[in-house]
Amino acid sequence: MSEKQDDQPNKKAWTEAERLELAAKLDKDLEDYIDNLDKKSYSEGWPEDRWQEEMEKHPFFMTQLPENPNEVSPLIEGLQQLKYSEEYNTPNELAQSYKEDGNFNYKHKKYRLAILCFSKGISSKCENTELMAQLYNNRALAQFKLQNYRSGLNDSKQALKLKPDYLKPLHTAAKCCFKVKNYDKCVSYCDQVLNMLEQKNQIDYEIVTLRAKAVKEKKIKLRDIRLQELKEKKGDKIREEIIEAIKASKIRTDNSDVFYDSQCHVHLNETGEYLVWPVIFAYPVNNQTDFIQNFQEDILLIEQLEEMFKESPAWDTKQAYIISGTENTLNVYYEGIDRKPYKVDVNKPLGSILQEEKFIVKNGTPWFFILLADSKEEESFLKAYR
Repeated sequence: MSEKQDDQPNKKAWTEAERLELAAKLDKDLEDYIDNLDKKSYSEGWPEDRWQEEMEKHPFFMTQLPENPNEVSPLIEGLQQLKYSEEYNTPNELAQSYKEDGNFNYKHKKYRLAILCFSKGISSKCENTELMAQLYNNRALAQFKLQNYRSGLNDSKQALKLKPDYLKPLHTAAKCCFKVKNYDKCVSYCDQVLNMLEQKNQIDYEIVTLRAKAVKEKKIKLRDIRLQELKEKKGDKIREEIIEAIKASKIRTDNSDVFYDSQCHVHLNETGEYLVWPVIFAYPVNNQTDFIQNFQEDILLIEQLEEMFKESPAWDTKQAYIISGTENTLNVYYEGIDRKPYKVDVNKPLGSILQEEKFIVKNGTPWFFILLADSKEEESFLKAYR
């Protein structure tokens, strides 16, 4: 036993300090060795500054498909087929996949894409009533976000047919009805929601507020309808009075609606004694017109013309159009019922002129033509009617 021990070499006993010193030396030697290796860049890995971009290219990590269909890899196409192919999926599985895609797009506010996904799910002919109701409800929510309120209401109704106690489509239907101003239906849907929640000792303050708004808007709507009806009745009475006044004055019209323009039409003055007409004065030579909104029939035509020509119009560069008590360079005509021109006595009141045998009021507005007296233009104007 002692002989074997004598044959073995003597081992040095290391102190703890010596061990630490040796370990530090080995680390330093390894670092020096690595630093002296040839520098080569690793091109097969993902660069640190573009790792997100590279992950998007991987079919298992991408969050959206490439816009260009030609860029879709065979692996992605395969995954799509596995997910959406009718060969590999049941109608229920397809509907579920489209629902998940629709929810993803809805979450990211891509409402039109969401509607497309939900529609695909609905068309899959899924036999799961619960799932179909969810698809209709989710599509209704997306329609509401796009302000397609009637479509949202229709989808909500479809969801409720499949699942009558479904709160979400009731909620959406109430909001859609409010937007399309169907306040009675809005209140009805709100009541259904509140009754269902009352059984669970719950309350939806949004629905409570919506119901109150619908009731208020309904009252306003009914009030406006009553006011409109009263206004129309009053308007009909006034129209009858005006028509009777025109007939009593024996003024001819072309039977068109003299009230075609609600802003400027013939009406009675405040005392109901005189008709007040909108009148157009045309200047054929200058291609200009003047519109007099309120011309009372007892006013002389010359008084109106003098008012119009107190100052020369901007288009009358030669200041040739003059009419006053001492000077008159103008002649006034109207086109008669026989389509011939008739000269107007400007010293007559408007009502008397309108009562002339050949005068006819067209489209509820009398027309007069103003030309320079004894001018070539006046001669050409008169010749055009011969």
